[in-house]
Amino acid sequence: MEQLECYDCGETYAFGDAARCRCGEPLWFETDTAGFDWPDASGTTGSGVSLGRDTLWRYESVLPAATPTGLAAAAGGTPLFRAPSIEPADGPRIHLKIEGVNPTGSFKDRGTAVGICRVDGPVGTVSHGNMALSVAAHAAAADREAIILVAEDTPDSRLAMIAQHDPHLFRVRGDYGRLYDDTLDGDLGVAFLNSDTPLRVAGQKTVAYEICEAFAPNAPDAIVLPVSSGGQASGVWKALRELNAAGLLSAMPRIYLAQAARCDPIAQAYRRGASRVESIEGEPTAAVSINNADPPSGNRALAAVAATDGGVVSVAEEAMLDETERLAADAGVSVEPSCAVATAAVRELAASGEFGSDDDVAVILTGSGYKYGGAAVDAASVREVDRADVPDAVRDAVP
Repeated sequence: MEQLECYDCGETYAFGDAARCRCGEPLWFETDTAGFDWPDASGTTGSGVSLGRDTLWRYESVLPAATPTGLAAAAGGTPLFRAPSIEPADGPRIHLKIEGVNPTGSFKDRGTAVGICRVDGPVGTVSHGNMALSVAAHAAAADREAIILVAEDTPDSRLAMIAQHDPHLFRVRGDYGRLYDDTLDGDLGVAFLNSDTPLRVAGQKTVAYEICEAFAPNAPDAIVLPVSSGGQASGVWKALRELNAAGLLSAMPRIYLAQAARCDPIAQAYRRGASRVESIEGEPTAAVSINNADPPSGNRALAAVAATDGGVVSVAEEAMLDETERLAADAGVSVEPSCAVATAAVRELAASGEFGSDDDVAVILTGSGYKYGGAAVDAASVREVDRADVPDAVRDAVP
């Protein structure tokens, strides 16, 4: 469990000896799943529905940390359910994995929970969104110092969410993208739990464990998720590899990744048929959480897609925003636009014939939309009535 491995060249390292492989690619934990089986009392139905009764720590035997107490013990175990109301005609059965019910409202809690249980001393991260909030909250719960490095243009509303947990919060001027590399070597005396570090990927892989367990003994035909750094995509791929090695998959689910068209370096590489992702000049997008023009695990995300015969989809801004509204109005799920790219991608893939009506597709909705309020309300959607007129107004609304 203490060995790290490069997915690309196969070179191995002892945990703590390297942040990345000599070849430049990210490392992950080497995990032996021989003899692994689904734990008892799963809280699942075997038909793509997970009741969310357990946390990610039900898979402790394949994690590089022991079950903790406190906030970290609550990560994972999120619900999975079918959402017929948003399924396209003649399209696949869509099963939504709601990561927004994690302790701080996003999938980032999975990686933070495992990371903070394994490292000592101060922890930190380079993030201006969900990961920053997650690390700040978990550090507070564990009575640890947290160093949060955010971009200069981070909105005050996001800073306020992070600051409530009392971390050391720094707004950084200059080339923010270079901070990822600046914090890898450990010279700062802080364990940085950045987007694709081995501990974070080890925690984040558990979302795919939960999805596949819910379908056991079968498996979903595909897993679709948003992609930014490539860390979450790496975790999903890692889980599928491990479960396949354990003999627990009836078939290998295909991995499909979704990006906002205004910032889609991984999708561009996929369309070129390339195996390496090049940094781009992205444009501003409402999908702030996945607006990553130079993803550190982009190559590994591409490898995941290739190995599972999946794909990468660029989603136009209007389609993404429409999908955000559709999820809220038709499925009752509030998400960030960064999440809505995933179901929008399913819609596009169904239209192109990639998915059919016999397919089961699990979609990972990575973060809650309730954290990011403040959107303008259409005046036509709100009616002002006097108390005496409520009965008539209700009868008019519900004939």
